[in-house]
Amino acid sequence: MKNLINMDLPEFSAQAYHNEEFKSVTHEDLKGKWSILFFYPADFTFVCPTELGDMADNYGEFQKMGVEVYSVSTDTHFTHKAWHDTSDTIKKIKYPMLADPTGHLSREFGVYIKEAGLAYRGTFLVNPEGKIKVAEIHDNGIGRNADELLRKVQAAQFIASHPNEVCPAKWKPGSDTLKPGLDLVGKI
Repeated sequence: MKNLINMDLPEFSAQAYHNEEFKSVTHEDLKGKWSILFFYPADFTFVCPTELGDMADNYGEFQKMGVEVYSVSTDTHFTHKAWHDTSDTIKKIKYPMLADPTGHLSREFGVYIKEAGLAYRGTFLVNPEGKIKVAEIHDNGIGRNADELLRKVQAAQFIASHPNEVCPAKWKPGSDTLKPGLDLVGKI
C-alpha cells in the first residue's frame, strides 16, 4: 500500500447528493479549506448508517472548525438519495454524499475492494493546501468514532499553526504539547 501522508489530493470529479440536490464535486472544491473524505462500503447496510449518523451528529462541530465532510461510497448518487429518503438516520446528514460507482476515487485512496466493488472504511483529512494529513483504513466490521476524528482534526490544525510543536498521545486543545529538541531525548 502506498503512503498517502503529505501527498497531494488526487484529481477527481464525482456526483453527489447534498441538501436534496444532485451536484458535482471535484478536487478543486476541497482546496482552501480542511476536508474529510469518509469512505464506507455501501448504502442500506449495517455499520455504515451508525458511522454516518455519528458524523451527522458531530457535523456542526466540524463546521465550527472550518472542516467540510464528504462521505464516499461506490453507490450512485441516486442510491444516496433513496437511502436519505427512507432512513431516519441518514435524513440527518447535511454534508455531501459522494458517489463513486466506478471505484476511481476509492482506488486513488487505496480503499477499493476489487472483488466486491466496494470500499473499505477509510478516513482522510486534507488540509487547505490539498495535502493529506491523516490516512486511516479500517476493516469493514470496525466502525469509527467521530469524537476521535474531531480530536485528530484539532491536533492537525494545531500543528499547522504551530509548526515547531507536536501533539502527544491523547492530546486535546489546551493540553500541553511538546517542542522536539535534544533536551527531550530520553526524558519522556
